[in-house]
Amino acid sequence: MSNRFLDLLAQGGPIVADGGMGTMLMAAGLLFGDPPEQWNVLPEKRALVGAVHRGYFEAGAQIILTNSFGGSPFRLKLHNLQGHVFELNRAAAELARAETGELAVVAGSIGPSGELFEPMGALTYTAAVEGFEAQAEGLAAGGVDVFWVETMSDLNEVRAAVAGARRAAPDIPIVATMTFDTRGFTMMGVSPAEAVGALAELGLAAIGGNCGNGPDEIEAVIYAMRRTNRGIPLVAKSNAGMPQIVDDRAVYSGTPEIMAEYARRVRGCGATIVGACCGSTPAHIRAIAEALRGMPEIDPREIELVGAAAQRQYADAPRRSREDRRARRGSE
Repeated sequence: MSNRFLDLLAQGGPIVADGGMGTMLMAAGLLFGDPPEQWNVLPEKRALVGAVHRGYFEAGAQIILTNSFGGSPFRLKLHNLQGHVFELNRAAAELARAETGELAVVAGSIGPSGELFEPMGALTYTAAVEGFEAQAEGLAAGGVDVFWVETMSDLNEVRAAVAGARRAAPDIPIVATMTFDTRGFTMMGVSPAEAVGALAELGLAAIGGNCGNGPDEIEAVIYAMRRTNRGIPLVAKSNAGMPQIVDDRAVYSGTPEIMAEYARRVRGCGATIVGACCGSTPAHIRAIAEALRGMPEIDPREIELVGAAAQRQYADAPRRSREDRRARRGSE
């Protein structure tokens, strides 16, 4: 059976993914702490979500992520919406499809649960699988082309999300990206090379890194992942730099021009799919799309600099791990 995402992937890239959803909805009036997924079904808000999708599509994004990052029962229960998992996720997928028709890939965003797994927390693997399955069922009913597991830091959580998605719709491909925002590792201590080794066993369509601390970090992550030579297509979706609070708003340092240069470098490092994450707008995605479309031969010295930085970062990991442990002991 043909699949829109797999057909796009077979073209070899570069492929442009969209940018931040939360950033755009907050600019449209979403209050901090409110569930953006609820906007998928509110008559007065649905059009605002659709406008974000349309903006990214018109800017050149070939992959549009649904407004369902926090659409699992784990996150929705914080707002007493756990009984609306199917409804909110189906509506998220339908909104994205309505704005792009058959011309773009609709990717069902599945974000982290926000809970810790046993023994550090109370969440069991079985409960996690069931929760992610419930979310994936709604996304599948809404017509997504691919499940997009993103911003994970725990490999067990990735495995649970993948298992849940497969139980919901075994024929829909899955992408998984982790966030390496702790000195180049995930919060749970996973390195890019370890992520590739573990995720390669799950039969995913693509893997990569997203969010984090800005373009430099994601470039090093993609460089390190490609060095494993697993042959899996790689995804890069960096934040638009680091935020600063200005007038009670998060203002990101990554201009469209900076993100265009990131797109060139991360493509040179081996990424097939390139987009952006927090702090990005359609202007950033347009710059990325234009940079990739007209991308000249990249200077190998640029990639050597990225590689050197990545090698220093991961070669230095044992020393930094010892320093972190000493710092923790000192604060106890």
